[in-house]
Amino acid sequence: MFIISAPSGTGKTTLVHALLERMPELVVSISHTTRPKRPAERDGDSYYFIDDPAFMRMLEEQAFLEHATVFDYRYGTSRTFVEDHLVAGNDVLLEIDWQGARQVKRQRPDAVCLFILPPSYRILEQRLKTRGETHATVRRRMDAACVELSHYDEYDYLVINDDLHFAVTEMESIIEAARNQYRLHKPYFDWFIKQLMEEASIIQ
Repeated sequence: MFIISAPSGTGKTTLVHALLERMPELVVSISHTTRPKRPAERDGDSYYFIDDPAFMRMLEEQAFLEHATVFDYRYGTSRTFVEDHLVAGNDVLLEIDWQGARQVKRQRPDAVCLFILPPSYRILEQRLKTRGETHATVRRRMDAACVELSHYDEYDYLVINDDLHFAVTEMESIIEAARNQYRLHKPYFDWFIKQLMEEASIIQ
């Protein structure tokens, strides 16, 4: 399981899309949210859009692996979706904030966490302004970014999104390296070493 977090405006969505072009086998978890659907969005693509009562019912049923409130809206990751794919042997990618990452890490210590950093505070502000949002919204997101950045040391890897190609390549390398770690393949290697030992006993 891989977790990617970043302050708003850092380019996380663009990076993830570019990463999926290189690693299409990754399964991206689609979060549930109470945020209103934007004109270009479709339910089930980036998010499942639900109302507050439905979200609270899922919360009471412990249907979320993690959940958080961001800018007055609720977000949650389906526990069933993630666990079903993990059991099937798929690598699941979660795009969640530091609150959710902390919750998942408590339940899944083997989760690999990546945090995306902007090249500078000024560039982050410029990126937010180009979205056409109000000054108050930009200010609010910048304040939230400072909170996000303060949790950088809770992550396994930090990636600076200064150059898209370089940042995606770095993320790809991190994921490939994590896949090859023994702890992530322990059941297979336990079986493989057992076979080697049995073969050795026969030869001896």
